[in-house]
Amino acid sequence: MRALGVAMVGLFGDAAGVQARRAGGRAVRRTAAAAAVCVLAACSSAAAATAQGTSQRTSQGSPDSGAAAANYPAAAWPEFGKNAAHTGVAAGLPAAGKLTTRWTARLDGAVYAQPLVVGNLVIAATEDDSVYALSESTGKVVWRTHLGTPVPQSALNGCGDIFPLGITGTPIYDQANGLVYAVAETTPGYQHTLYGLSITNGSVKVKRAVLITSAANTPEYNQQRPALAITDGRVYVSFGGLFGNCGPHIGSIVGVPLSGKGALVSYFTPTTRQGAVWGTAGPVLGPDGDLWVGIANGEATAPPYDGSDAVIRLTPTLKRIDLFAPSTWANDNANDYDLGSTQPVLAAGNVTFIVGKRGVGYLLDTLHLGGIGGQLAEAAICSISGYGAKGAAAVNGSDIYEPCGSGGIAAVSVSAAKHTIKVLWHGPADSNGSPTVGGGAVWVTAWNFSGTAAGTLYELNPATGAVRYQISIPGGLPHFSAPTLVGGTVFLGTLDGVTAINGA
Repeated sequence: MRALGVAMVGLFGDAAGVQARRAGGRAVRRTAAAAAVCVLAACSSAAAATAQGTSQRTSQGSPDSGAAAANYPAAAWPEFGKNAAHTGVAAGLPAAGKLTTRWTARLDGAVYAQPLVVGNLVIAATEDDSVYALSESTGKVVWRTHLGTPVPQSALNGCGDIFPLGITGTPIYDQANGLVYAVAETTPGYQHTLYGLSITNGSVKVKRAVLITSAANTPEYNQQRPALAITDGRVYVSFGGLFGNCGPHIGSIVGVPLSGKGALVSYFTPTTRQGAVWGTAGPVLGPDGDLWVGIANGEATAPPYDGSDAVIRLTPTLKRIDLFAPSTWANDNANDYDLGSTQPVLAAGNVTFIVGKRGVGYLLDTLHLGGIGGQLAEAAICSISGYGAKGAAAVNGSDIYEPCGSGGIAAVSVSAAKHTIKVLWHGPADSNGSPTVGGGAVWVTAWNFSGTAAGTLYELNPATGAVRYQISIPGGLPHFSAPTLVGGTVFLGTLDGVTAINGA
């Protein structure tokens, strides 16, 4: 298997790579990975043969007008973290410099989702269940589609920390069919619905209910916070619980055909309760289209192990083929120190790396995640008193930037060959947002739980973590806010809309 990280940025970072990954192409499953899978899953010889064979990525066709993909605008930032690996790296930008506000757009609700940039449009989704297309140059509204009435605080049973609750997970754009996909939670009835909207005018082309419910997984206690992903002709939608771990819910991922029609595929954490998929970056895609996912704490606090507090690898049909869990999983579950508070990142040299709420970073072999206690190395990265890392990490080759809840963003260098993890620096003490990288700088925000104070955007020196420039964001910033970098501009979702900052 080729080295990941830098190679993945090259594979998924341009429009051609994104469309090849989404629309088709053949991806060979590596023999070594298949062998590791069968050790973990005790699969049959037939399953092993399938794992070692080829996997055809097929398009589901265009639900829009049927025009060729070339007729739809290309995207500079089509999904969370810019590319399918959700690396958060934007190559080829001008050198970063002094920061000034370019424009501010006040919308009908808070923007927890990372803004997208498609053609000359900034796509923003709000907690009032609206999707906006804004002019990239002026911030003026080009179109707005209101998808329903969000769930008010009074209907959330004393749970949660986002009010009202509408669109929280970052949408995704597919140039092949010209659609922006977003999931809205609406009332009455706590409906979770996937919509596909025309990039041209916001008209609804796809509509499909996506949450699979049961007595152990009721809709009023589910939240769709993770970013959406696309591979193998499907949109993948992930679910966790509300803040407070209230009520009956089990973490899940649902794959929906791009057309909105046809059978769903699904994965549920094999625990009796919780096991949320809630990290804001959502599933990370490898070059063969498999999904790497972080899983939160489950209900079991003693053996037998229940499949929670883990990094898992799923096929596009959502079959689990590999897993890592720390040997501390039972204690993690008992103390809400879940590993799934960030996403696993795929770094250079066959490295998978993750930091959870315990604050410990685990270095894993991408070819074989190692099962329970199977890490290659571990090291303290973030303070456990600040509940470790929360949000989304960025990765640039073998350098990883972790969103520590306290003590500042951590820059980490990793090596699978040497089995080493080295903390390079920590940024400003309040820099707790989800970082991105571009223009010769690391970008990170400072947000606070009060929801009233102004936030801060920092431009950091990637070698030292020192602050080059910073700017106040008067509208306040949502939890785990992540900057979008395009051209010379940073776009930020705020508690009342979107702000564009010059200097990136």
